[in-house]
Amino acid sequence: MKYRPRIICPWPRLFFIFMILTIVPCNAAQSLDDETAKIISGIEAKYANKSFSADFEQASRLTALDVTETAKGKAWFSHPGKMKWTYQGSDNHEIITNGKKLWIYRPEDNQVMIGDADPFFQSGSGGAFLADIHKIREEFTIEPVKSGENTSQLELIPKKKTPELAKIRITVDLPGYKIPIVETENIYGDTTKFIFTNIRFGTFDEQIFEFTPPPGAELIEID
Repeated sequence: MKYRPRIICPWPRLFFIFMILTIVPCNAAQSLDDETAKIISGIEAKYANKSFSADFEQASRLTALDVTETAKGKAWFSHPGKMKWTYQGSDNHEIITNGKKLWIYRPEDNQVMIGDADPFFQSGSGGAFLADIHKIREEFTIEPVKSGENTSQLELIPKKKTPELAKIRITVDLPGYKIPIVETENIYGDTTKFIFTNIRFGTFDEQIFEFTPPPGAELIEID
């Protein structure tokens, strides 16, 4: 069954805006000021080749409609490009990728959407660096926004812009270099903000990034 997705419900769309960026990298190195370079090096040391999980709260604002929608759940990340998002509440669903394949599972509907990860994620993203931290240097121009004693904010401008992604703003805790806040913005001014709490680094079963549809589930191929 072929399926070309439109906006079925807000959360898959908002997730795709946030998720993996797989654009052709620009190899030109950016010259960073000393403080920004120190922060980027700290982030890389904290996240490079690491697995971690976190609780999250999400707020997504559609500017044209002046509507803000919220969600929450738990997420898992592993290098390179493996993620699992479990949304809780009235729109209970899971989004899973092993870096190559994508599944969206809606247990209440017993429905699974299945597709390749790359065609979706190359349209634009803000979260690739969480599962592959080196993407920050490779695929973004980095600009400092403001710094304080305990936090610093950086703005990431994609070297190859898409309508879905104009910029990303990240908040970095100092001196630990965790990233508790990621906010993306598209060319229309729509924003999606993620607040991560209970960030825990450590290993876990990589099978959580694989998914087998349950018996009798409706399978929808994402084309």
